[in-house]
Amino acid sequence: MMSTNMRIALASDHVGLPLRRIVNGWLAGHGWTVVDLGADSEERTDYPLFGFKAARRVQSGDCRFGIVICGTGIGISLSANKVHGIRCVPCSEPYSALLARQHNDANMLAFGARVVGSDLALMIVRTFLEGEYEGGRHQRRLDMIAEIETTQDLAAAAVT
Repeated sequence: MMSTNMRIALASDHVGLPLRRIVNGWLAGHGWTVVDLGADSEERTDYPLFGFKAARRVQSGDCRFGIVICGTGIGISLSANKVHGIRCVPCSEPYSALLARQHNDANMLAFGARVVGSDLALMIVRTFLEGEYEGGRHQRRLDMIAEIETTQDLAAAAVT
């Protein structure tokens, strides 16, 4: 792992708690400092709170990456993506996780505890963390996304 910042934000709702514990152990065993942001029990809770908490840690630079887990990975990724500068991708297999890092410089990963089992989840996490942004032809598109995010204007983003 090439990152100089080996801190990673990890959060889930109640559905993702058992899988989050497995991911937490794997990350810690591979040299990451895990900032575990909950949920702390399997009592029903709301995934947007946890997607937001993890995204803010990544946005601030406190954590290099974030991983968030809910039932499908979709809802929690939507809430994380509301934070400026966050590129959170829901992935159910490693190939998309790799390309999200290489082409989109994704800084957060989401997946669903009801969609992937623990072995597949760990493969997705490993692939995501090993991927490196390629830059080059991809940077223009990331700049466009950032412009859309800032201005809410597609025409401004189309300027080359």
